Amino acid sequence: MVCSFPPIVGPGARVLILGSMPGVRSLQAGRYYAHPQNRFWPFMTTLLGMAPDLPYAARCRRVVEAGIAVWDVLASCERDGSLDSAIRDDTAKPNDFDGFLAERPGIHTLLFNGAKAEAGFRRFVMPAVPVADLTLRRLPSTSPANASQRTDAKLAAWRAALVEAGVIG
Repeated sequence: MVCSFPPIVGPGARVLILGSMPGVRSLQAGRYYAHPQNRFWPFMTTLLGMAPDLPYAARCRRVVEAGIAVWDVLASCERDGSLDSAIRDDTAKPNDFDGFLAERPGIHTLLFNGAKAEAGFRRFVMPAVPVADLTLRRLPSTSPANASQRTDAKLAAWRAALVEAGVIG
C-alpha cells in the first residue's frame, strides 16, 4: 500500500494539477515529482521563470504564488513499482475532493498530469463530486515513462493550458 502527500496549495489557488500517485522515487524523497527524469519541475521552472537549481520548498512557494495547487487523485492504493499501469484499481482510495474544492472556491481548472490521473478522477471522484463549473483538461504526462511525445511538444501543451487558465501570461 502506498499513500500520497498533502497538497501543495495556498489560499489563492485557481488551478489544480493532479497526478495519479507519487512514484517510488517521490515517495522515498517525500516530495512531488522527485524522479530526476520527470519533466514536471523543469516545466514549472521554465513556465514560472524559476531558477533551475531552486530548492524544493522554494519551488513549491513559487507554484503557490502563481495560483497553482499540486495534488494527486488517489490518497492510497496498492501498486508494485512506479508505473500508473501497476495501480490496483480495486484498492484505490481517492483524496477528499469534495472538501478540498469546497474550501477553495477559487479553483476553476483541473489539469491532469497524464491519462491515468484523468481516468482515476473520472472513475473515483466525479460520481460523488460536482465539477460542472470546472474546466477539466488532460495534459501529456511529465513522467519519464511517457516517451511517446517530444519534450518540446509536452512543454507547449503545458504552457497553453496554464495560459488558458490565466496563471501565466
